[in-house]
Amino acid sequence: MSYLLFADDNEDMRHMVRDLLEASGHEIGLAVDGPSALASVKTREPDLMILDLNMPGLSGYDVCRAVKRNPGTARVPILMLTAQASVEHKLEGFEAGADDYLPKPFDARELRARVSALLRIVRREGDRNPTSGLPGGHAIEEELSTRVARRETFSVCYIDLDNFKPFADHFGFSVADEVIHDTGDAIRRAVSAVGGTDDFVGHIGGDDFIVITSPARADEVTQECATRFREVVRRAVGDEAMSIGTFTAIDREGVLRTMPLACLSAAILTVQPAEWISSKHLGARAAEVKRRAKHNGPGTIVAEAV
Repeated sequence: MSYLLFADDNEDMRHMVRDLLEASGHEIGLAVDGPSALASVKTREPDLMILDLNMPGLSGYDVCRAVKRNPGTARVPILMLTAQASVEHKLEGFEAGADDYLPKPFDARELRARVSALLRIVRREGDRNPTSGLPGGHAIEEELSTRVARRETFSVCYIDLDNFKPFADHFGFSVADEVIHDTGDAIRRAVSAVGGTDDFVGHIGGDDFIVITSPARADEVTQECATRFREVVRRAVGDEAMSIGTFTAIDREGVLRTMPLACLSAAILTVQPAEWISSKHLGARAAEVKRRAKHNGPGTIVAEAV
């Protein structure tokens, strides 16, 4: 359930919007003017604000500017809901920091759709991995659920970077962060190169990535990811280290040994909607297949049906 704050000096409008959005499953806070809206934000930060433009005390523009200038609340999306529908008013609203604009009178379905779209964007942006810029856990769960709901067969490519922990310890956190960032970009580019316009790329966390694609493209996508990852490592360590292919470092048991440079392993699982159990079950199966891939040696790709 999301908490929304609606500010409007018209009582009938406040109650109508409250009833409409509560029926969609949201919790609604109401404010009668600009100052009370800002006071309400200080008491409880909303997931989204809906502001009328013309209110006593402070206008919707003023409230929007105050919210967006505050680093603690700047992330809160703001939808302007107003009878002032001219281009000039819209431009002023966007310049004040508004994220969307809906003129009155409005269709109830459009208001619900715009609210849902803004909340969806916020969830996805807030879920993005700060290093790779890719969507994380919640977005991955949503994507899996959406594909299962569409009753489509799809493949999940679980991508793991072999030997990355000793690689990061040896080359340093700066190089490690660079590799993670560039790996995310390389996977996106690999998917695009193979022609996956409907494919999804996510970052599970650490050195684990995921691509959701069609069974027909899964192997080619994964092979392209592995090829591009080798170039990521080459840029990070240089041609000389890449040509050697190994480095000397202390392993997890505290023993000094020669280790191969990080490379990419993957488990490809094909999902039939009729046999879907849960994302937790899929993750457990992926972990099992990835262990098998690693056992076969670094850089191995194993494909199985769920």
